[in-house]
Amino acid sequence: MLNQQGRPTSAGQAQPRARETFTSNRALQMEEALIFETGRHDVTGVDLDEPEPFALRLGAHARSEPIGLPGLSEPEAMRHYVRLSQKNYAIDTGLYPLGSCTMKHNPRLNEAMARLPGFGDIHPLQPQSTVQGALALIEELARWLMTLTGTEAVAMSPKAGAHGELCGMAAIKAAIDAKGEGATRRIVLVPESAHGTNPATAAAIGFIVKPVPAGADGTVHPEAVRALVGPDVAAIMLTNPNTCGLFEKDIVEIAAILHEAGAYFYCDGANFNAIVGKARPGDLGVDAMHINLHKTFSTPHGGGGPGWGPVVLSKRLAPFAPVPFIRRDGDALSLVEHVDGSQSFGRLTAFHGQMGMFVRALSYMLSHGSDGLKQASEDAVLNANYIRACLADLMSLPFGNRPCMHEALFDDAWLKDTGVTTLDFAKAMIDEGYHPMTMYFPLVVHGAMLIEPTESESRASLDLFIMTLRDLALSALNGETERFSGAPYLAPRRRLDETRAARNPILRWTKPAPIEG
Repeated sequence: MLNQQGRPTSAGQAQPRARETFTSNRALQMEEALIFETGRHDVTGVDLDEPEPFALRLGAHARSEPIGLPGLSEPEAMRHYVRLSQKNYAIDTGLYPLGSCTMKHNPRLNEAMARLPGFGDIHPLQPQSTVQGALALIEELARWLMTLTGTEAVAMSPKAGAHGELCGMAAIKAAIDAKGEGATRRIVLVPESAHGTNPATAAAIGFIVKPVPAGADGTVHPEAVRALVGPDVAAIMLTNPNTCGLFEKDIVEIAAILHEAGAYFYCDGANFNAIVGKARPGDLGVDAMHINLHKTFSTPHGGGGPGWGPVVLSKRLAPFAPVPFIRRDGDALSLVEHVDGSQSFGRLTAFHGQMGMFVRALSYMLSHGSDGLKQASEDAVLNANYIRACLADLMSLPFGNRPCMHEALFDDAWLKDTGVTTLDFAKAMIDEGYHPMTMYFPLVVHGAMLIEPTESESRASLDLFIMTLRDLALSALNGETERFSGAPYLAPRRRLDETRAARNPILRWTKPAPIEG
């Protein structure tokens, strides 16, 4: 049972009765019916004139019944969506500890720059002579990316991280085909701890995926790679720092093993935000790497239109980069759309439709400078290690209490015999006002709890988060299972039966039957 603060209390203690409100609102947290329940078909916030007489050309596809969309007045529509937004957790409301997703602050300066005329209102079919400033920005941004990664070329057109993976692996496939080895080099090595998109991308492009086991220390060992490498191996897809929050210390040797065998090294750059300014992937032997801009350079994390996943390429793969790319002729810039007779694998996407992402990323880079980008990486790693050190006496670390990179990984060994699971612990965090950390990933760790604070958080913010987790951990270890078993208690909605929802989803609202009497 819960006390007035929402905390479990002992059975013998008097329980204050929770007062139900007439409206079902809880103070300023508004309870609201579904929009389909409140909408009326005769109400709208916009008046539309009746159309002139016309002849339908839809034939059998013409609608035979009303569309059924709810109608609301403008104030009602505004209130509905504002209330929905207030039920969302966001980086603008508090610390977002998701591991491997890097929910960092997006500076508002970047947003202002992305809306400047000439960037925010251009069209991909404009004459190139009218967008020279935009092309210059793309060229400068590409130079920063190649400098930071120590690579020879960069493909700017991919729209997301997974799209970038496809681009990098397509370049590797084109390079293999150019050597006449396409029929024999069919295998791509993927560590067991990799992001799920890695094997999916390799398989989608026609490769055969073979897993690489991780060592007891959470990293990939050269011996494991050497045992799998042969003339049939096309590449390895390795994340560094890896998904366990650890730096792959043998990356140079692993790259050498691949190169000696005639294969390529693809690096998943999802965690580049931990090493910017500290290590250049190109210097480590990486041939291709996508960069998740929302993780490293603070572009929005989805939901804001096309994303961006640029792919940097080594000298070995640069000739196979996709079009379009920018060419400079004196002061004039142009997009090269077709390269006859080149080794480019072709076109990945129609346009550079993510101009706003380009502007945001370069704004972030220029406002920080090279020293600021380096400090951001150092602060992200420092914050993660601060969390690790402050929780290590209560929560178990699967690979020992040693320094991590940008994220701290805990497992559920410390919860054994408490009756509390990783899911229970995460749901109880919601009652304390925190979005849960990443749960049950990476899959190589049982009951994983992966926490990435990023560099955005202050010491005070981290201290409150740490003390909250310590309080929860002590409750679990002291047998206060009621605090966890039904959590969250204070959220607008209680815990769902996620298994049932996944197996028997209800995808359409139907009007309930009226209550008799």
